[in-house]
Amino acid sequence: MAGPRRARIAFSDAAAKQLEQITGEAEIHALDRALVVVSVDPEIGDPVPGDHSGPQLRQYTDDIERVRLLYWITALRTVVVVAYIEV
Repeated sequence: MAGPRRARIAFSDAAAKQLEQITGEAEIHALDRALVVVSVDPEIGDPVPGDHSGPQLRQYTDDIERVRLLYWITALRTVVVVAYIEV
């Protein structure tokens, strides 16, 4: 039986550059885990206060893995666009 459908992960240009700088195996593993969590449940992050004229930014923080993601979800909830990565 198939589980819930995951959202596809995409990266903004800025996040893609940040991703290139992550080289440590532990950091990559921690980031992968956070991305899976967000792809399974895009609503898990907290809304970021601010201007709501564009997509609603959300923040997901995993204090154990020490990962922080800023992202938004597309209208159909099928793609999560990561705007910022902190590992």
